[in-house]
Amino acid sequence: MNHLMRELAPIPAEGWRQIDDEARERLATHLAARKMVDVEGPHGWSHSATSLGRTQRIDPPESARDRETLVQRRRVLPLVEVRVPFTVERKELEDAERGADDLEFDDLDQAAAQVGLLENRAVFHGWPDAGITGIVEASPYDHGTLGTDPERYPHVVANAVNTLRCNGIKGPYALAINPEGYTSIVESTEHGGLLVLDHLRRALGGGRVKRTPGLTGAVVLSLSGGDFVLELGQDLSVGYRHHDAETLTLYLEESFSFRVTEPDAALVLD
Repeated sequence: MNHLMRELAPIPAEGWRQIDDEARERLATHLAARKMVDVEGPHGWSHSATSLGRTQRIDPPESARDRETLVQRRRVLPLVEVRVPFTVERKELEDAERGADDLEFDDLDQAAAQVGLLENRAVFHGWPDAGITGIVEASPYDHGTLGTDPERYPHVVANAVNTLRCNGIKGPYALAINPEGYTSIVESTEHGGLLVLDHLRRALGGGRVKRTPGLTGAVVLSLSGGDFVLELGQDLSVGYRHHDAETLTLYLEESFSFRVTEPDAALVLD
């Protein structure tokens, strides 16, 4: 038995299959940051920290100071554990055993959205209590201004890409943008009927425009790799908490750290 306690849940195999499939499908929609950064792992639930490859000098014990002993402490970034609960009606799982394939998992959908929001914000805006510095905070450039007119977005993004290139950052590039901005893009066309989305992809050197829940504003960042690292201990999994006669309480759980290794690889657009 592992820490997810799935063996204790009164859930038949078909019920678990549908829960896992639904969680996987919903999470794929919300975990936008993972599609724009390097993902390492998963390394397992017992993996507790990310090595930073650096040390901090500390004083040796008094008994060793007369021999000029050098003592250094390895620096690490602890992983943060995230758990978001949700409920499932037992009747839905009984229907799964009868062959139903249209089960209602509304609360699971909301939990998946919450996990995606949390992870995306940690990547882009950081999480001080978890020791995480986000891409927005790490970027050394003055913020650009995206504005509210989608027809100007390709010009603004092209200038941002040019700034990254001039600083030696290779493409292709991505535009991470909040959901409202993304909706404006897909609904807009420039004069002549060309999609703004097509112009943005060209400006990004064949990269992608990614709807990113939890992001404030937008960020142009390199997709060349090695600049931003999301390290997973346990990847998102469904665990069992408790149940009563009508409802089961489950949860989505993961552990991760995030670090920026090349701050110059992203430019923020307000």
